[in-house]
Amino acid sequence: MKLHGYFRSSAAYRVRIALNLKGLSTEHLPHHLRKGEQIAPAYLAINPQGLVPTLEDGTGVVLTQSLAIIEWLDETHPNPPLLPKDPLRRAKVRAFAMALACDTHPVQNLKVLARLRQLGLPEEKVTEWAAWANREGLSACETLVAGEAGPFCFGDKPTVADLCLIPQLGNARRFGVDVAAFPRLLEAEAAAKQMKAFADAAPDRQPDAE
Repeated sequence: MKLHGYFRSSAAYRVRIALNLKGLSTEHLPHHLRKGEQIAPAYLAINPQGLVPTLEDGTGVVLTQSLAIIEWLDETHPNPPLLPKDPLRRAKVRAFAMALACDTHPVQNLKVLARLRQLGLPEEKVTEWAAWANREGLSACETLVAGEAGPFCFGDKPTVADLCLIPQLGNARRFGVDVAAFPRLLEAEAAAKQMKAFADAAPDRQPDAE
């Protein structure tokens, strides 16, 4: 398999964790987002959105969008499972993951922040915007799992919820958010960081890390 990504991309980070948990060997192909390498014609031919990650499975199959990739990995390599078997539990895990991957992360990603700068917002306001988006999303997620048994978001094993949470907490800290306000999320993060699959996927462990 080949994973097109960028060390700091939250979406690529999620997929790296999934690949590690599944024990899958992957060639990592970096595309420097700040240099615009993701919109090079050769890459757009693979992923017309010009986003990372993109996964090539070695047989000609090309997959985009981190959650779609993770669910495909979970269906084709079912151990360890990243979604509960129970339909209701599965829906709750997906809802948590989407709250971050669909409603929080996109509002504060590189593309949106670049557009805010183009519209004339000073850097201080751009950072405030990103911090606000992270606080809003993480606050909701703290409530979503408040009554869930730990140490992970939904029990004693990581799910796709944790795969989305860990990168988002990293983003929040980068934008100056006081994550101490989210003790239940930090409990899940602490459990995840004890696992090699999560540690090895961290941005500072990637060969393209700056």
